[in-house]
Amino acid sequence: MRAADEILDIVDENDHVIAQVPRGEAYVKGLRHRSVFVFVRDPGGRVFIHRRTPGKLAFPSMYDMFVGGVVGAGEEYDEAALREAEEELGVSGLDRPVPLFSLRYESAEVGFRAWSRVYEVVCAVPVNPQAEEVAWHAFVPEEELERRLAEEPGGPGAWEWVPDGRAAYERLKAFRAAGEAGGAGAAG
Repeated sequence: MRAADEILDIVDENDHVIAQVPRGEAYVKGLRHRSVFVFVRDPGGRVFIHRRTPGKLAFPSMYDMFVGGVVGAGEEYDEAALREAEEELGVSGLDRPVPLFSLRYESAEVGFRAWSRVYEVVCAVPVNPQAEEVAWHAFVPEEELERRLAEEPGGPGAWEWVPDGRAAYERLKAFRAAGEAGGAGAAG
């Protein structure tokens, strides 16, 4: 099955299913669907980053600090997080990703709307990313990720980051800061 033909649940502003349509139609019409973001670290704490392949339906050839993707029709977020992480990393037997918070992403600029759940996991086995999904990858210190994110967009050597992943990462940093300050880091 082509990725554009995969059936997705379409959800309202409260994450309730209101329809089911093929992924390609959801993207073209900017319909709100479900997705998962999995922040992957190796046992040394380095972050998995990658550049998406040019053939991706959404955000081709852009860099991302999460693995993940859409939640299929009738699929649970937690199931999708494990499936997507194992598929994109090219591993099996990965620990179940830990859910952190939910995020509603709405961008009129890129015509993309989704309810997402953000997870984290440690990957202790060698990765073999899917060639159809990942054009380049590396585990880098988070300081390197921060340096790359701070580069002037469009500047020489600057990496273009997927906008929803960038928004999820900013929310992840706020979530961590709230936890360090003694707060629970409310989901939503």
